[in-house]
Amino acid sequence: MSEKKISDIQKEYKATDISVLPDFIQEYINDGRPGVSKIISQAQKRMEKLRIEKERIEKLKEYEYKYWDKYDYVAGIDEVGRGPLAGPVVTACVVLPKDCDILYINDSKKLSAAKREELYEEIMAKAISVSIGVVSEARIDEINILQATYEAMRHAISDSKVQPQLLLNDAVTIPQVDIPQVPIIKGDAKSISIGAASIIAKVTRDRMMVEYDNIYPEYHFASNKGYGSAEHIAALKVNGPCPIHRRSFIGNFV
Repeated sequence: MSEKKISDIQKEYKATDISVLPDFIQEYINDGRPGVSKIISQAQKRMEKLRIEKERIEKLKEYEYKYWDKYDYVAGIDEVGRGPLAGPVVTACVVLPKDCDILYINDSKKLSAAKREELYEEIMAKAISVSIGVVSEARIDEINILQATYEAMRHAISDSKVQPQLLLNDAVTIPQVDIPQVPIIKGDAKSISIGAASIIAKVTRDRMMVEYDNIYPEYHFASNKGYGSAEHIAALKVNGPCPIHRRSFIGNFV
């Protein structure tokens, strides 16, 4: 029987990195005390969750595996901000390495804000290239949101640190681009590269809208991110539009 107190083993468990959890389990699995058995059960559940997540991520690389044999630089492209009443449309182009080990990537809408921020930092640190395209609300009004989105995507592609050899796009085919493209419906939930791009674009745009909230606090951009929430629409009716409102989007409200 272990000489250690159960409370000490619990502290050790909480401090144990998941990479060495198998060793922790091995050390205490035959302890026999119910309290320790409970800790071991928690550790085993954590290991099982990790195994399931690794399997999910491998499946999320299905499109990448299809093309990585032929291409070194496969880029994921996604956009955020086609629907809001205010602010820019933001796109990201992300090229991940073939040995990418980032877990928990998913469609950015399925992740909490805290998880997106955490993954943003990891993607920025581990990706071969991350580039952003931003097109303003004025340009959206000038050429329409679809063309503005394409323009932002072209900006992101041209700013890539490496020349992408293939583009995996979330649903669209981008005009005026010579690189081969594969449009994937709901691609941010089916491709790790597009999922990574959706996280980068979402965090980038959200941070911009928080900054705009400091300038135009009456519209509550930090919480609504420019989307047409009831609070935002009410503020628009009372205050009228501010410089970052899309005039072509707000005709029903002002």
